[in-house]
Amino acid sequence: MAGLPEVTGSGPSAGSPRGLVARLRDWTAGSAYPVVTGLVLTALAFVEFVAYPPDSVTIALGVLVSAVCLVWRRSFPPLAVLAVAAGMTAFAAGRSLYLVTIVSGLVGLYTLARHRVQRPWVLVLAGTLGAAAVNVVHIASWPEVSGLPVPEIGAPGSLGLFAETFVLAVVIVGAVSMGDAVRTRREARRERVLSQAKVIAMERREAAAEERTAIARELHDIVAHSVSMIAVQAESATYTTPGLSPEARDGFQQIAGTARASMTELRRLLGVLRTPGGEMPQIAPQPTLGHLPELLDQHRAVGEDAVLRVTGERVVLPAGWELSAYRIVQEALTNVRKHASGARTLVEVDYGTDRRLLLRITDDGPGRMDDGPGYAVDGPGAGGHGLTGMRERAALVGGTLTAGAGADGGFVVVAELPW
Repeated sequence: MAGLPEVTGSGPSAGSPRGLVARLRDWTAGSAYPVVTGLVLTALAFVEFVAYPPDSVTIALGVLVSAVCLVWRRSFPPLAVLAVAAGMTAFAAGRSLYLVTIVSGLVGLYTLARHRVQRPWVLVLAGTLGAAAVNVVHIASWPEVSGLPVPEIGAPGSLGLFAETFVLAVVIVGAVSMGDAVRTRREARRERVLSQAKVIAMERREAAAEERTAIARELHDIVAHSVSMIAVQAESATYTTPGLSPEARDGFQQIAGTARASMTELRRLLGVLRTPGGEMPQIAPQPTLGHLPELLDQHRAVGEDAVLRVTGERVVLPAGWELSAYRIVQEALTNVRKHASGARTLVEVDYGTDRRLLLRITDDGPGRMDDGPGYAVDGPGAGGHGLTGMRERAALVGGTLTAGAGADGGFVVVAELPW
């Protein structure tokens, strides 16, 4: 649509704090995150070895293994057990605790809880027992390191011997609790998304069924009129056609009788399709494409801006096609008023030369439309189901309908109706 302003996105820019947080969240969710962080920890281990050389090969191997195992912690979470065990072994083999070992142990415990390799209480119990075992090794080596005897259990200050176990137990509980909390929150979020998707699907099925019922009510009037004309013409032909044989006259009477029986069945059908309140729908002349100027006048009467452009030679289509095309344009204009009030709208009707009616409704609004994917809020209470109804209208006559953001902004609805 010429002259329409370009519509830009309204989301947070990449340089804003929210944009940076979103990009960081996407990166941590990617497959490269565990590999990169695991390799970084391994590199930091070598830096620490230079600053504080390990006392034995056991310590060096334990620290390196605890860091390297984290590279595959997402693809194979149980491997985090080895990271925690190697870290504790390195700590038990010496009195000093490397920073890489602390980080690797915490990340390993978090991973085990996050991916539910074992129940949280099992992880806490196993981790605490491991910490106690490390503590016992350190107590046993106390005389050799300090040159002082180990205080007897129960003696003043003997409880301090197990401070290491208490501290590590608190850290283990914190890491496991955090991993389990993240897992629980994400599972709850996933369940909520799945529930919302089921509700949306159910609402759309209901909307499609309601739209089909509405279409059937409208088409009843068209079909009933055609059948009544058959009955009248067949009945009158027996009196107005000279020289009819008795067999021909009986044939016309049978046609008229069949048409009247069909009218009775149509009335019963209309009773089945009555409104939910039990009232019969009002029968009124159904609109056609010839009524589009009046429809656009109504759209303009509420302060909107709309233009109708018709190309090709006007062809009077079958009543079902005329009604479906009119309703598609009507629903598209309704959605413009609902989601893009004040936008300029162009309604194009192209009769073409290949027996294909093309409808194109374009607006220069913010790119939102009723239940359009990505342009309106889907879910309970999200509003109507305009696109669902329009697609049902198009499918009724063997056509197709597409809708989405326009290349230059706004929203575009395109319907192709073969006839």
